[in-house]
Amino acid sequence: MPSPKPSRTKDAAPSDDVVVHLIDGTYELFRHFYGLRRFTKGEDPPFGAVIGVLHTVLQMIETGTTHVGVATDHVIESFRNALWSGYKTGDGIEPALLAQFHPLEDALTAMGVVVWPMIELEADDALASAAQIPSGDERVRQVCIWTPDKDLAQCVRGDRVVQVDRRSQKIRDAAGVREKFGVEPVLIPDYLALVGDAADGYPGIAGIGAVSAARLLNKHGIIEDFPSAILGDKRELALLFKRLATLRTDASLFRNVDELRWQGPTDAFPACVERLGDPRLLQRCLAAQKLAQ
Repeated sequence: MPSPKPSRTKDAAPSDDVVVHLIDGTYELFRHFYGLRRFTKGEDPPFGAVIGVLHTVLQMIETGTTHVGVATDHVIESFRNALWSGYKTGDGIEPALLAQFHPLEDALTAMGVVVWPMIELEADDALASAAQIPSGDERVRQVCIWTPDKDLAQCVRGDRVVQVDRRSQKIRDAAGVREKFGVEPVLIPDYLALVGDAADGYPGIAGIGAVSAARLLNKHGIIEDFPSAILGDKRELALLFKRLATLRTDASLFRNVDELRWQGPTDAFPACVERLGDPRLLQRCLAAQKLAQ
């Protein structure tokens, strides 16, 4: 299986042989928030998760990432909440975590990283849209989507658009999606519609598990092509769940991949670092900027 490779090489011009890295900022914030709790005995530093995400992005830049964008949920609710009353909301998110959502967006922007804060759409929709925009650019060798969320598997295309799970260090190309789910990437929305997605709040179709869902989809194709007897009166429900699972790819995020090239922090970053209380961020950022030039 291929691995994401640095997009900065000695022999190539800055705009050649580009690897685009797309990060699920909301997932990273959750990961750092709960990871930090193992060391803080339940006391949550006000910007602890924000600082963790910034260091993670800087580590990527230090190891060769040149083109990067971060998608965030500016609010948890989206257009999908109007479609299904049980769809995920911000209820239950700990206040100490929720309070870091907007500071993360501000801090990343000050650090010079492109950020897409989503309101009507979700961060996953932004990642799906961002993955599609550079797909026709010949300079782009690979697009890496950094999130373990299974719905992003629908965006995988061969080994050109891949999904990266930071925790497991696994990189999932199209063959990896087939191995994990038993279906092609384009059938992931149908697969999730049938088996459900507890994280997003819809249950799937009763009586259909992962194995039977893959078997049905490989035999009949998309849900719309299923013989009527298979789903019976559950067909419309399955199609609704498929709509929930299908990521939007029409968000207008950027026009040219060059807009994602990191060129260093903005003038606002020193004050941001002072507010966050971690001077290492500025030191690492300035050192990474020298490497990137």
